[in-house]
Amino acid sequence: MSQLPARRRAAAALAGAALLLPLTACGSDADSGAKDEGRSASPSASAPQAPAADLTVLAAASLTDVFKTAGAAYEKSHPGTKLNFSFAGSQELIAQIRNGAPADALVTADTKSMDKVRAEAETPVVIAKNRLVIATGEGNPEKVDELKDLADPKLKVVLAAPEVPAGKYSKQVLDKQKITVKPVSQEASVRAVLSKVQLGEADAGLVYKTDADSAPDKVDAVEIPDDQNAIAEYPAAALKDSKNAAAAQAFVAWLSGPEGQRILLEAGFQSPKPQG
Repeated sequence: MSQLPARRRAAAALAGAALLLPLTACGSDADSGAKDEGRSASPSASAPQAPAADLTVLAAASLTDVFKTAGAAYEKSHPGTKLNFSFAGSQELIAQIRNGAPADALVTADTKSMDKVRAEAETPVVIAKNRLVIATGEGNPEKVDELKDLADPKLKVVLAAPEVPAGKYSKQVLDKQKITVKPVSQEASVRAVLSKVQLGEADAGLVYKTDADSAPDKVDAVEIPDDQNAIAEYPAAALKDSKNAAAAQAFVAWLSGPEGQRILLEAGFQSPKPQG
């Protein structure tokens, strides 16, 4: 009689152990699954590192076409991010920032413009370079061959205004060659200069090479020799007041990376890195 309770106690203990085995196994699976899930949730090397955000980017007018292409590529590789571009002459962009316009990043067509908002911007990085050409009507009906031809008083020449980067570069190259040009108008952006030539309101104008390349069926481009030309630099920077600082800095970094540089070079811009 005294042995029966012992056997029952042993059987009960075995049954309890049997019940604990699946529970323990399930716990191990759950822990393993949690670890696997944790590993799969961690960002991979190809996953976007920047947080998704709606970014407002103020950009020089001469970047209009290439940034539309770059923006589409960036949004594709960074799901959830939306880029909103505002294009204008660099001097207008600086005025917008000083007047408190909300923005996340800035790209100008010269370093001097960027220097004017040094207190409002993070450290800028030059993402591209450009050069001037003489834009004429399709077929170059006035037979403009070189810079000195722009001094002809019979020729209707349009330039960017002196405060516009393209206007500063234009003055630089004309002064260097001691050429005096009396423009029929001075425009607020290099794209406005291009438009005047396209519409036949001017015979010629000084624009960036990429601007002339954007309208090959409407204007011709007369090359300016290197020793007479000026090189434009495009610095980009995230703005300190941005509510999306990490995302803005990531976009600026991307512009300097392989994909951003490929798009800029294909659009005719020059590499910011020294050649040779």
